Amino acid sequence: MPMEKTFDPAAIEAKWAHEWESRGLFRPARPDATPFTIVNPPPNVTGALHIGHALDNTLQDVLVRYERLRGKDALWVVGMDHAGIATQMVVERQMEERQDKRTNYSREDFVEKVWQWKAESGGQITGQLRRLGCSMDWSREQFTMDPHFTRAVVKVFVDLHKKGLIYRDKRLVNWDPKLKTAISDLEVETHEVQGGFWHFKYPLADGVTLDDGRDYIEVATTRPETMLADMAVAVHPDDARYKSVIGKDILQPITGRRFRIVADEHADPELGSGAVKITPGHDFNDFDVGKRAGFKPGEMLNMLDGDANVIQTADGLIPQEYLGLHRFKRDGIDGARELVVARMKELGFLIPHVVTSKDGETVEQDAEPRTIQTPFGDRGGVVIEPWLTDQWYVDAETLAQPPMTAVRDGRINIVPKTWEKTFFNWMENIQPWCVSRQLWWGHRIPAWYAKDGRIFVAETEEEAQAQAGAGVALTRDEDVLDTWFSSALWPFATLGWPENTELLKRHYPNDVLISGFDILFFWDARMAMQGMEFMGDVPWKTLYLHGLVRAPDGAKMSKSKGNVVDPLGLIDQYGADALRFFMSAMESQGRDIKMDDARLAGYRNFATKLWNAARFCEANGISASTSFEAPAATLPVNRWIIGEVAATVAAMETAFAAYRFDEAANAIYSFAWDRFCDWYLELIKGAIDDETKAVAGWVLDQILVMLHPFMPFITEELWTGLGDRADYPLITAKWPAPTADSDAAASADIDWLIKLVSELRTAKAELGLPPGARLNAHFPASLKGRTDKLAAQLDRLARLEAISFDPAPAGASAQLVVEGETITIPLEGVIDIAAERDRLTKALAAAAKERDGLAGRLNNPSFVERAKPEAVEKARADHAAKEAEADRLTAALARLG
Repeated sequence: MPMEKTFDPAAIEAKWAHEWESRGLFRPARPDATPFTIVNPPPNVTGALHIGHALDNTLQDVLVRYERLRGKDALWVVGMDHAGIATQMVVERQMEERQDKRTNYSREDFVEKVWQWKAESGGQITGQLRRLGCSMDWSREQFTMDPHFTRAVVKVFVDLHKKGLIYRDKRLVNWDPKLKTAISDLEVETHEVQGGFWHFKYPLADGVTLDDGRDYIEVATTRPETMLADMAVAVHPDDARYKSVIGKDILQPITGRRFRIVADEHADPELGSGAVKITPGHDFNDFDVGKRAGFKPGEMLNMLDGDANVIQTADGLIPQEYLGLHRFKRDGIDGARELVVARMKELGFLIPHVVTSKDGETVEQDAEPRTIQTPFGDRGGVVIEPWLTDQWYVDAETLAQPPMTAVRDGRINIVPKTWEKTFFNWMENIQPWCVSRQLWWGHRIPAWYAKDGRIFVAETEEEAQAQAGAGVALTRDEDVLDTWFSSALWPFATLGWPENTELLKRHYPNDVLISGFDILFFWDARMAMQGMEFMGDVPWKTLYLHGLVRAPDGAKMSKSKGNVVDPLGLIDQYGADALRFFMSAMESQGRDIKMDDARLAGYRNFATKLWNAARFCEANGISASTSFEAPAATLPVNRWIIGEVAATVAAMETAFAAYRFDEAANAIYSFAWDRFCDWYLELIKGAIDDETKAVAGWVLDQILVMLHPFMPFITEELWTGLGDRADYPLITAKWPAPTADSDAAASADIDWLIKLVSELRTAKAELGLPPGARLNAHFPASLKGRTDKLAAQLDRLARLEAISFDPAPAGASAQLVVEGETITIPLEGVIDIAAERDRLTKALAAAAKERDGLAGRLNNPSFVERAKPEAVEKARADHAAKEAEADRLTAALARLG
């Protein structure tokens, strides 16, 4: 059946996605083949495909399809993450819409509702990944809350606890008052907030004064409410202003609490007054100062509940009027912060901030206005509160040592290498990892408590009871594990661990992990820790980190900016193949990708060009090849194109080995568009004999195979349409391995012909001649053998009226220099030489003027430093274009002699 006249991506994408999966072609049985394994970063069960997913999964699929074509037992593990916080938020939000809430249910009933939501609405991203063409092993789709995975998570927790690598501790955590759970440092976003910097007098007790006679120490804070739980004032041990009062007491004005002045290098004499109020229960730096001052975490005062409302401290000194207030103003209602400032002002302990108005008058303000870097929860969206609680921690410092060694000795290869410094910087300064979360949805922590405070950690309640002894009442920990704790087991738990399955033995360690750099610490480093701890080997041999996909102007995409791009919309507009090729061709190591609709359209045109080339072949009796090896060829043009195939295969293999997706994509793009479509098909027109049919069919097949990892849909459609090979689909075909030697003479002849025709076409365009104009040409006698051999192609492509080896007549002419030889094209009588020279001169002057003007702006530091980046970039692009135009016009004038 003849091919459709026009290429319609939508018509073929759904068909092939279903065909591949239904026939099991994503995981063909290859028990004796070399394994190749990659695990997909599990998207959240709540997630929808975004542009970052499109990049990440395209790169993975390119590698998997490439290795599958190379005959490997390619396994791409796919699954979803239960996404504790995100999923619970989605379900609770739906409850709120029905005037319902989680606390109306038992824990078990709520969790059942989450499972119902997953069955009905979760996992839409898996269908979206199929639309992108992801050839994952869908038959083994994983979920981090599946029974086998849950067993692995519980075992890891218990085993780490036995080794002393998981422990319970009272420490400050990042507390999200909206979600009412601890979150990790990596889940905290810093936003700039307009706030205040208040200065207060803290009176010295017992009549003590400073050397200058003051009976108070000045302290400053951006969080006045925390003074309700202050436990010390710190000064630098070498600060001469305060040496005499170190060890003396402060009498806090509001609470009446007495506490010491301590010496600590945390206090910087150059900042403010050099004295710092210390609230160890509500500030991370203060927590460390407090420990150095001798306070045990259990002794540190806590003044807030889980909603960040004021509660009474252990010493009972917070006045009644503060209890129940929120930490600061909320919903227009003043909180503890506002009341503290008001009371300190009434008591005469607020030091006003004095400013001078435009009229020269001095004005007192309660606080100095400041832009404050403020921590927010990335999901709850409210200000994070450092909060002192009992949580479970992983000894990340110990677990980090083997992965660092593996990166240093090369067992883990990070690509690009520039990320190694960032990796080591984080790992060498890693903090204990808080893994408990105050949620209901997730892996419940396998720890049970007796009434006397003893803790029993076990895989089952029966084992915990056996540890505790008969008759001891046990209560299970209410918390669940951080989602990243379970996903850290992804490279081995998805393969059957803790059972020593054949799949695990065959596919661990994985070969490569493709990851965004933004989850290097969330996920990648933690996989390395857990993999090396429990498997004794690295989780993957290569860690490839790609950049972000940005808006066309280089800005980060965000919903608030309205510049988010929907990849499904791009697939609808341009086709999945075009989007995949764009992502691959633009993925240059160490650089972010800027969205570019023009390039997407260009790659859609590339697919159309290939489609039309296949239709040309079909119309000329060129069909699927019957040989894996290159056909026998005698004609120079055929021997040349076979050599070009071999060169392209080699270039792509080199690029893939170095994870240069851009170079691999551009190699096949250049060959398919330029060498095959633009030149080879033109060169064989009108001379398609049996040898040429065989070679052309074979070359087109090789193009389809090489292009398949990037553009799977169109290549499979063409592969099937050009020949009867339903039992040999492209997805499981063989990667090209041409053994034919390159014919240097044939390549030299055809390359020379292409250069000549290109120069001639350029000259015609520059001189305003129509492309079809037939011209006379005078060649050096040394080229007679070559022109005789290529006479037919010269006549058809170069459109030369006559070829002469006599000297060119005197007069104006165009000089074409090809590989050092000059071919002369007489122009007398062909164009008006004087008028053309005048036109070119004027155009050159205009282009040079614009070029020089742009160069002047770019050489002006004031412009480059102060203008918007996009304005500077546009100026550079405009300058390059005008410079190229000036060079072209200069060359055109030179041709006129």
